[in-house]
Amino acid sequence: MTIAVCDDDEKTRKHLAGLIRSFIDKDIESVQILEFSGGKELLEYQGQLDIVIMDIGMNGMNGMETAARLRKVSDTILIFVTAWKDYVFDAFDVGAFHYLLKPVDENKFFEVLERALTEIQTRNGKKSAGFTVKTLEGFRTVKIKDIYYAENIARKIVLHTGQGDIAYYEKMDHLEQQLGNGFFRCHRGYLVSLDKIKQYDRREIELVNGDKILLSRQKYSDFVQAYMKYMVEEDL
Repeated sequence: MTIAVCDDDEKTRKHLAGLIRSFIDKDIESVQILEFSGGKELLEYQGQLDIVIMDIGMNGMNGMETAARLRKVSDTILIFVTAWKDYVFDAFDVGAFHYLLKPVDENKFFEVLERALTEIQTRNGKKSAGFTVKTLEGFRTVKIKDIYYAENIARKIVLHTGQGDIAYYEKMDHLEQQLGNGFFRCHRGYLVSLDKIKQYDRREIELVNGDKILLSRQKYSDFVQAYMKYMVEEDL
């Protein structure tokens, strides 16, 4: 993934690039951050740009003209960060993902960046294979096949994976929809991977890693049906 920052003010450019680096977790693969001092320099770049963060009021070719030319050859995610308030509607014409005003609010910038990264994941067809979450340490990319189970603890979700636990703020209902049919809500506080089950009884499920989680009595029959159906489909 390549993220470009285009601004003719070096201080601003370095600041935005620094914010991105502080928010991108080391586990996100191959993230490259490039800096461009103007629209012409940006357009001359021959590689793929997944996200472009750009000012409007720049010397030479301004950001809006640069964006219009860029749109002819690329569907990159375009985020304007500018002091100019009057180009919001023009930004829609060039398919801008978002429009932020300087001085940039860091929390808002991180929020927009998170949404842009999620959009990249979706565009790359990785939504079914994995997803990105925001933890206290930054972004983490989680592969669905690595998840043993999810646990709901004090408004947080804890994903128990083969690479360790990952905690972040999310609703279990949303995660359940996100993970799909390979997982089952065996208890109010647990969502289990049907692929990681070693054995079970009416009270609990044991995972292949040795962990044991609760199985709700009311959900036992539905769980058995879902598990058997999953096993049959896996054998086909």
